[in-house]
Amino acid sequence: EVHVEQSGGGLVQPGGSLNISCTISDFPFSKYYVYWLRQAPGKALEFVATISPSGTATRYLDSVKGRFTISRDNAQNTLFLQMNNLKSEDTAVYYCATLPKGGYRGQGTQVTVSS
Repeated sequence: EVHVEQSGGGLVQPGGSLNISCTISDFPFSKYYVYWLRQAPGKALEFVATISPSGTATRYLDSVKGRFTISRDNAQNTLFLQMNNLKSEDTAVYYCATLPKGGYRGQGTQVTVSS
């Protein structure tokens, strides 16, 4: 059975940095694109970033380009999201997912950007 375990997140001041990660077990991780999604309070779930199976291709939500970096370690079935220069509007629950809709998804990690 596929298991998605997330870690990281927390409270950070505007301009600060955080790194979140997730490990997807019992899944052919190295063969698939994987995704970071987020849901802010009162808003719909939105795409944040994705990375190709080899890690050579990435795509980002326009508002996080240049600030967030998605990466992966296929040997460890682990996905990362490095978030720099965080803004209040980045406050959300972040999810690791195998598809942008449906698929397998982690339990969510709260990221709060506030002074």
